[in-house]
Amino acid sequence: MAADQRFEFETGAATDVGRKRQINEDSYLARPGYGLWVVADGMGGHSAGDYASQTIVAELDSVGMATSVEDLRARFMERLTRANDLILQHADRLGAGTIGATVVAILANGDHYACVWSGDSRAYLLRGGQFVQQSRDHTEVQALLDAGTITPHEAETWPRKNVITRAVGVTPTPQCDVVVGALAPGDVFILCSDGLTEHMLDHEIAAAAAHFGPQEACDRLVQETLVRGARDNVTVIAVRCVEADVSSDDDMLIDGAEEY
Repeated sequence: MAADQRFEFETGAATDVGRKRQINEDSYLARPGYGLWVVADGMGGHSAGDYASQTIVAELDSVGMATSVEDLRARFMERLTRANDLILQHADRLGAGTIGATVVAILANGDHYACVWSGDSRAYLLRGGQFVQQSRDHTEVQALLDAGTITPHEAETWPRKNVITRAVGVTPTPQCDVVVGALAPGDVFILCSDGLTEHMLDHEIAAAAAHFGPQEACDRLVQETLVRGARDNVTVIAVRCVEADVSSDDDMLIDGAEEY
């Protein structure tokens, strides 16, 4: 832990292939000591989507100790760009069309955080009883909602609801959005693939984050998703922000669903 780090982070994570898929194309990374948590959701099938998400996680695992949240963002984007290049090269070798992965990450350093994302994997923040989505889906249906073309009720059954408009590995450089903010004791971040939000409503995710520790919250959310049919792979990370104990070192690594 850096000498000026004000917070420690209790982390939980869980993933499952779901009820319908044969392989898990989700991968995730938790590096509390580096202030980095990532969920990547691959697309393209075996040797494609799983390769994409695992490559993102593997590259980001080398981010190292940053001096500020801005430095961490720069390190993050450099490695994400490298992963993007590797995915493009792999797609060219396969000759099977576009492959890629959505990505959502929380970066924390000092008393600030950044949420970085591309695609429809989501990040939420629970603070003071308010549960607010930090990311904004890069999807066709979200664009139509933003333009006022369809209503929220129509969006629920829109036939192209799952069409994403951004992902890592599909453009020459990664196209990400970023939001930044200040950390506060008691903050709980939830990161997840759309396999969770397909079956779980925001208030249900919020209740798990509020009432259980990070690991139990993740386990319960994944298990309930499985009960509801889990049509996709499902992955969730929970991160609770607490005042730092400067005598401890909580750095750990949690890898994705498959070895790489």
